[in-house]
Amino acid sequence: MIVGVGPHPQPWPDDPRLDAELLEHGDRRNVVDRYRYWTREAIVADLDARRHPFHVAIENWQHDFNIGAVVRNANAFLAAEVHIVGNRRWNRRGAMVTDRYQHIRHHDDVDALVAWASSARLPLIGIDNLPGSSELSGADLPRSCVLLFGQEGPGLSAAAHAACATVLHIPQYGSTRSINAGVASGIAMYEWVRRHATAADVARAT
Repeated sequence: MIVGVGPHPQPWPDDPRLDAELLEHGDRRNVVDRYRYWTREAIVADLDARRHPFHVAIENWQHDFNIGAVVRNANAFLAAEVHIVGNRRWNRRGAMVTDRYQHIRHHDDVDALVAWASSARLPLIGIDNLPGSSELSGADLPRSCVLLFGQEGPGLSAAAHAACATVLHIPQYGSTRSINAGVASGIAMYEWVRRHATAADVARAT
């Protein structure tokens, strides 16, 4: 199956957002049709003009392989930024090149994330099935916030848990103890969009 589009018929459109090389050779990137032939800079600028006011953060103490999926989900749901806490290096394969269009910020530790969130006046909302957590679907989910995920296995660290304004969990009905951060992030971001995205947001995305 051929992905994307081939060379653009001439004469080419007179549009400064378009990339001459892509017009000449075709655009095989993993982007929606409205961005075909656009430069990466033009795509990022357009996304920046309509990003949602929620952020996503994930702890990375053991080189978590879920981070790529979190970044890809953040791009799909138009998060303002992804914050990686801990190790700077992460496996980009799962991001499927969406990290080129998604703002990513690194924090050395939880304290650094807390300081940044405090300066931005954004509450940290933990997503984990910890004792005392509330069910995501029925809990308050602020429009402006940071959705914070722990890494695969241990979940939120004690420091991250303590820093959260609240912790919400995704209800599960099978035998597994938890779902991975990549899946959980997609569910939580969709819940944010379901509640807070407007009809205008949807119209601009199509």
